[in-house]
Amino acid sequence: MRHYETLFVLKPTLTEEESKAKFDFIKEVIEKNGGEIAAYEDFGVRKLAYPIEKFERGHYYVIYFKAPSTTVLELERIYRITEDVIRFLTMKYETKKDVAAWEKMVQRAQKATQKETAAAE
Repeated sequence: MRHYETLFVLKPTLTEEESKAKFDFIKEVIEKNGGEIAAYEDFGVRKLAYPIEKFERGHYYVIYFKAPSTTVLELERIYRITEDVIRFLTMKYETKKDVAAWEKMVQRAQKATQKETAAAE
């Protein structure tokens, strides 16, 4: 299985519950197609570099995962047909150096998620 990172931006008009549901749906697509999610990050609503579909802002999510290449094809197909996704990018990490960088990002994302969970309690 290969190492991947996917970033997607949802419309800012979605409620928090709707955004969470879309995020959970994307995670489910990865897992149902043979992928293993290592970590994820929710960057919240941020200003876009340029307007996309007349939106100035978007809700950013990043997921780090391992999966066969067919999973990425299905994931990108889902991104294209989901109206609430305004942008997406999937990156593959191949070399040993890239995989080492991927592992560092996963550790950082896991620490950030743990801090958010601890702060919420």
